[in-house]
Amino acid sequence: MNFEHLKVFYVAATKKNFSETAKTLHLSQPTVSLQIQQLESLLNVKLFERTTKNIKLTDSGQLLYLYAGKIINLVNQTKKELDLLSSSIHGNLSIGASLTIGEYLLPYIIGKYQKEYPKVHLSMNIYNSSQIIQQLKNEQIDLGFIESTITDPELVYLPFSEDQLILISSAKDPHPMVKDRESILPSELFSLPLIVREHGSGTRQVMEESLLKHNLDPSKLNIILELGSTESIKATVESGMGLSIISESAIQKELRLGTLRTIRIQGISLLRNFSAIFVKNKLYSVPADSFLEFILKQYNATSTETIPLKREVT
Repeated sequence: MNFEHLKVFYVAATKKNFSETAKTLHLSQPTVSLQIQQLESLLNVKLFERTTKNIKLTDSGQLLYLYAGKIINLVNQTKKELDLLSSSIHGNLSIGASLTIGEYLLPYIIGKYQKEYPKVHLSMNIYNSSQIIQQLKNEQIDLGFIESTITDPELVYLPFSEDQLILISSAKDPHPMVKDRESILPSELFSLPLIVREHGSGTRQVMEESLLKHNLDPSKLNIILELGSTESIKATVESGMGLSIISESAIQKELRLGTLRTIRIQGISLLRNFSAIFVKNKLYSVPADSFLEFILKQYNATSTETIPLKREVT
């Protein structure tokens, strides 16, 4: 049995459409149809029922689909382990990261990864969470890293670390309501002038969802300014213009320098996950798989999810 034929069958069975299969595998549609026909001829069974719009697996096709997935995963895992032994992982990897993760977490992780896998050419761009989801679906990036929670059935969502959102104020020129105070009541939050991230960002989404869970209406917040950059928010808060709710990981330098301070909101915890996301059932490169495993290992996170690999044994 030709392994490439099996791979084409598996993708076709997953996509339920020969045209989409051809696009995913970068083949022509006639080539996909021919390889399926050759596989059916070899096995002497009919694998698909064809309709005018889509394809449907026969009973024989369902059985082969079950085993094809296991065979492909086994071959991929074997190849990956052989690559690791020979340190020959190479290729391109494109990552999209939300602002906090891309500016404060991934640079350190990428540096360590590149030392271990110097033959991988890695590029990272910063987007907000909604843009990353769209970039993944458009196949413009391989992996995404976001701060918000998603429920999109087309995507796999793997949390790898927790983050705390906190209320921050200027240390030198604080708002009168928080001057010399370590904490405030939740109701007092609505009287404070707030500088926040734009709609579509993970930070904004988590902040609003957390407030709603505590029966606090985010639409009633006194938002005086929206900014698309965490650095801009920090600088504006330092000037004394207002307060903000941002990631604790983004203000470590300012806390050490004494330019910002934190204020606790009594009875409210603004926890969120940092997560990796990727398109379900898409064929991925070995670098994408190795980077995902690398970052999970760095944070001692575990996952039962696997991603199908593009780089097959021929």
